[in-house]
Amino acid sequence: MADLVTLPDARTPGGAFLIVVAFAVLLSGIGVRDAACEDGQPAEQVSAALQAIRPQHPYLFVTADDVVRLRTRAADSETLRNMLEKLRERAERMLGKPPVQRTPDRRSTILGVSRRCLDRVRTLGLLFMLTGEERYAERAKQEMFAAAAFTDWHPAHFLDTAEMSHALAVGYDWLYPCLSPQERDAIVSAIVQKGLEPYLEGCKRNVWWSRTRYNWNQVCHGGCGIAALAIAHDRPDVAEAVLRNAVGGIPVAMASYAPDGGWGEGPGYWHYATSYTVGFLASLYTALGTDFGLSELPGFSEAGGFRLHYVGPTGFTFNFADAGKWAGSAPEMFWLARRFKRPTYATYEQGQWWRGDPMALIWFVLPEEMPVVDEPPLCAFFSGVNVAFLRSGWDRDAIFVGFKGGDNRVNHGHLDLGTFVLDAEGVRWAMDLGGGDYALPGYFGGKRWTYYRMRTESHNVPCFGGQNQDTKATAPITAFHCSQGAAFAVCDLSGAYSEFAHSARRGVALLGGSAVLVQDEIQSREGAPDLQWGFVTEADARLEGATALLEKDGKTLEVVVLEPAGVRFESASTRPPEPQNQNEGSRRVAFRLPSARRPIRIAVVFQPGRAEAPAPSIAPLSAWSGE
Repeated sequence: MADLVTLPDARTPGGAFLIVVAFAVLLSGIGVRDAACEDGQPAEQVSAALQAIRPQHPYLFVTADDVVRLRTRAADSETLRNMLEKLRERAERMLGKPPVQRTPDRRSTILGVSRRCLDRVRTLGLLFMLTGEERYAERAKQEMFAAAAFTDWHPAHFLDTAEMSHALAVGYDWLYPCLSPQERDAIVSAIVQKGLEPYLEGCKRNVWWSRTRYNWNQVCHGGCGIAALAIAHDRPDVAEAVLRNAVGGIPVAMASYAPDGGWGEGPGYWHYATSYTVGFLASLYTALGTDFGLSELPGFSEAGGFRLHYVGPTGFTFNFADAGKWAGSAPEMFWLARRFKRPTYATYEQGQWWRGDPMALIWFVLPEEMPVVDEPPLCAFFSGVNVAFLRSGWDRDAIFVGFKGGDNRVNHGHLDLGTFVLDAEGVRWAMDLGGGDYALPGYFGGKRWTYYRMRTESHNVPCFGGQNQDTKATAPITAFHCSQGAAFAVCDLSGAYSEFAHSARRGVALLGGSAVLVQDEIQSREGAPDLQWGFVTEADARLEGATALLEKDGKTLEVVVLEPAGVRFESASTRPPEPQNQNEGSRRVAFRLPSARRPIRIAVVFQPGRAEAPAPSIAPLSAWSGE
């Protein structure tokens, strides 16, 4: 069966791929305004492509032919029929709700309003195209007119503006036949005046989001780029100016996928950034027949592999940085699977809980369309972000470890270099509490490192005297090995603890697929405070000296300190002062070592199940890495 949306070769005529790569290099040095707004060959490529834009709507994400194919696929596939029915159920609930209002949240943004509008317009709009039922179109129009009447789309927090521009663009494109000339004019005027003109002004002033390497870049350039395509026939001058900036600006953030697809902002922002990147590229393909080589930028083809590995067998992510633990669904994985011929991306996503996102229905890959030949590797190391994943298998009961080094300066990062999470037998035993409340004063400013969830003491890492790691430290993973019998990664944490230690290293090993060893080697400085070693868990914990027996959901896991001798586990509270999240149900299982003990070697083994197993032999980390 043919793909729903045929993807042309990204290496477009005229050497666009090389142009965009050179463009990205230029941008990283001098900023979006200088590169994206000047005349030149990249701008000529955009101008030429716009001359060949599809003559009729729809052309964002789908064309009229794609809609016909999707109807046929849904009729032939029980899976797609069920998805369509669930989409209809969501739409029916939307019909009775009032349109969006410009009501700011606790942070004084309208981002939630923009996302609600986008979700409703896409859901109702797609159902209209697939069923022809005008009640869906009429309700989507109410949503669009309500948003168009807002005084503004809050450009001070430009994510709000970009997502609302995206919402009205999709509605304008998908519902075009249902809009009168006057209604079209009103929607186009709102998109231009409240979305694209503020966007161009931001690019002209070289505002930070136009040149950042993180998620704001993709959302702002991608959302407004999609909007520019939608109104290209009506306002070609504005559309061309926006697309020059968007095509020129987004490579700065896409460079963060290099070299191997990892994302330093963590799983939650991988999804946010990648969904907008894919959305922009997909709309360029369907509207113009090219993405100007953007999808060929280094590392992007591997981005789906990062999601593949960061979700544990429990369905929880390795939720470092400001990320939640639930994996949810990521429809962009289906697009990535088609674009890069990676069936494992699609197969993995087919098994995830579907939230009713209409983009999943548009891009869905059925198992028979892209059969998997080989399972993905059990372990993976993403060198660009210094994160490693080890697992014993791809079944729900497998052992899984996520382990990170990285950079404490990364956007949305915590002071957590060396942290890990651990799943076994369908239970998450060692956890990350995730992000905090964004509305807390100074959460993204001067108070960030005072909040418990961002501090070192809340993570599964060594902590000297309750003090934070160096806020500017980096921690490279210096060794990684994966084989049938054993897998490990070693991280140099010396920079993180430079105030307290001459050197610090941590190794995490999966032993024969049946246990996990966490080993630290620390050369502390004279006068360093006491060191606390521990991890956070939601399991019940029975503590007996150097042994902790964890129980949760009828399963058990034994944690034993092999070195040093004489330590005793204790249970510590994870409850910070209000109004911070009180972290109900969690506790920190930890032990302390006095400052006089130098050097320090700590070896702790995590053994799932009640079966006794011989203690592993302990070798120096230098022997692990073959030094």
